[in-house]
Amino acid sequence: MVEIATRVYNHKWKIDPIVRSLIDTDFYKLLMCQSVFHDKPDVDVTFSLINRTTRIPLAELIDEGELREQLDHVRSLRLSRGESTWLRGNMFYGKRQMFRPDFMQWLENLQLPPYHLERKGNQYELTFEGKWPEVMLWEIPALAVLMELRGRAVLDRMGRFELQILYARAMTKLWEKIGELRQLDVRIADFGTRRRHSFLWQDWCVQAMIEGLGDKFVGTSNCLIAKRREVEAIGTNAHELPMVYAALADSDAELARAPYDVLADWHKEHSGNLRIILPDTYGTAGFLKNAPDWLAGWTGIRVDSGDPVAGAEMAIDWWKSRGEDPREKLVIFSDGLDVDRIVALQRKFEGRVKVSFGWGTLLTNDFRGLVADDALAPFSLVCKAVAANGRPTVKLSDNPRKAMGPSDEIERYKRVFGVGEQQAMEVVV
Repeated sequence: MVEIATRVYNHKWKIDPIVRSLIDTDFYKLLMCQSVFHDKPDVDVTFSLINRTTRIPLAELIDEGELREQLDHVRSLRLSRGESTWLRGNMFYGKRQMFRPDFMQWLENLQLPPYHLERKGNQYELTFEGKWPEVMLWEIPALAVLMELRGRAVLDRMGRFELQILYARAMTKLWEKIGELRQLDVRIADFGTRRRHSFLWQDWCVQAMIEGLGDKFVGTSNCLIAKRREVEAIGTNAHELPMVYAALADSDAELARAPYDVLADWHKEHSGNLRIILPDTYGTAGFLKNAPDWLAGWTGIRVDSGDPVAGAEMAIDWWKSRGEDPREKLVIFSDGLDVDRIVALQRKFEGRVKVSFGWGTLLTNDFRGLVADDALAPFSLVCKAVAANGRPTVKLSDNPRKAMGPSDEIERYKRVFGVGEQQAMEVVV
């Protein structure tokens, strides 16, 4: 096993680039990319970095030259023969050849497109523009680079022994969490790539989960780690798809249909597999109220914003109203999870639905309270599709603090999707 503290102390860029492979990304990005490649290949999309935690002055903490060096390295990456073989031949979710030959041929020749980087005050403006299938693959590596460079800025001030103690304390902290989870009949996956402390740390966390939880650990969203550690690659789809489809709508009627058009295309692309609904992009209540009957037969729902108990209860009531047995359905919780919330949700819904958890930032980046001024605490950094074919995208969410888009468009979307008063909740990374 890698001795992380020593590796951090002896950073060498060519040995430890922050992103070391095109498949050092989340599985859902590749699944969505294949869908976009077939259904919307010519749509022009802009992605932009959004630092929701503005008190973190990224441009003061991160050297612009180092940031460009890491981003340029990501652009130099190509899919290796072994990675291509794994994607082409591995079984994912019980299906072989999840990725079709035409998509794989395109991916094998892909170079990520150029980026635009500019300092604006104490923050960075980082944007990516181009055809949707290419640009969308920047999201995860861009976030990983910025999160790790911010961490390195703090770690660079530490000596060898201080680093050893830091990582020993962080390892102990995670192992104690695993000890609590071991007492539950739980299904849990690593969803922590985007805002991880580092690649080496995420890899260590996955290995700890494998040993500590056994079969209760169902896999990781990170493709490279899944390949190396021989565990399942986990993921389906994200808010990006309905946000772009909605931006392309030419009328309010088309806008109202957009979230369901996404899932119809998804169903066709994946031949009826990966049938998990993400309903909260424009409000879960309205989505379920207007959902076509065929969606009730899907496998489950991912709850990713708002009150997780309320979201799951809505899903249970909806399945019952459509003649489905909720006990046969899967609810995946993935928003702001840590052990206490996982334990509470597991106990609340055990026996009522099949419960699973996508544990993210507080699995792979919980260094809270371990250094002075909490300088390594995780923060809310996202990279979102902000425009499609020149039109702004909008996200409403079940938590209004996660809403994004121009204010006039937000009001229009609320009207079209029937979103009324919402409860604002703290955004937990």
